[in-house]
Amino acid sequence: MKYLDIIVFKTWADLRSEVSRAYIGFLWWFLEPVLYMAAFYLVFGLGLRIGGDGFVYFLLCGLIPWKWFASTVGNGSKAIEAGAGMIHQVYLPKVVLPTIVVCINTVKFLMVLPILVIFLLISGFEISISWIGLFAVMICQLALVWSLTSFCAAIVPFVPDLRYVIDNGLLLLMFMSGVFFSIEGLSEPIRSLLFLNPVAVLLDAYRSVLLDSNWPSWSALANVLLLSGGLSAVALWLLMTLDRRYPKVL
Repeated sequence: MKYLDIIVFKTWADLRSEVSRAYIGFLWWFLEPVLYMAAFYLVFGLGLRIGGDGFVYFLLCGLIPWKWFASTVGNGSKAIEAGAGMIHQVYLPKVVLPTIVVCINTVKFLMVLPILVIFLLISGFEISISWIGLFAVMICQLALVWSLTSFCAAIVPFVPDLRYVIDNGLLLLMFMSGVFFSIEGLSEPIRSLLFLNPVAVLLDAYRSVLLDSNWPSWSALANVLLLSGGLSAVALWLLMTLDRRYPKVL
């Protein structure tokens, strides 16, 4: 229980610290993704003229969940390295460190998501009973984000160059996950191959629920959960097995 208290306290403390360093405080959490999305919309929507009138909604429903995923994995993979000072001062199960990063970015996502929903409602989209499925999609993404972040965080201290692989891998993954285009519209076998990517499955599920008022594919979400469960088991095994070795390499 004390480790749960540490996670909650450190998450709150880091969020407060981040707010205190910015002139506009927590408003930057809303402004940053808006600017991020606006930049991509100007390039792909207005500049390259990809998609039609509904492209902005399509883009937003992909970019916001993607930002949650990419920011968490990118920052969380370095969590144990970043917590070196704490590790040398007091014993702490290393799984706590990437979990804190996951919690911080999840809080930010949960603050931005209502803005997307309000924007969609103002734009004419109607609330549907299928929107309940959004909770299932978010749970699946949380499971994937935590498992992948913890797995990467467990390895990076021993293979520092992996940080650059992760950063560039996330960039490549962004273009393979259907953030800017609909994978559904692609021909086989490319469509099936891209849907092997769990992030592509999740982005498609968000759009299915929010834009089309359809239920997400439960079988596809189940596959994401199974993958996340297996990866979580490997990540926990690595973190526990290597627990006493981290202070020696940091």
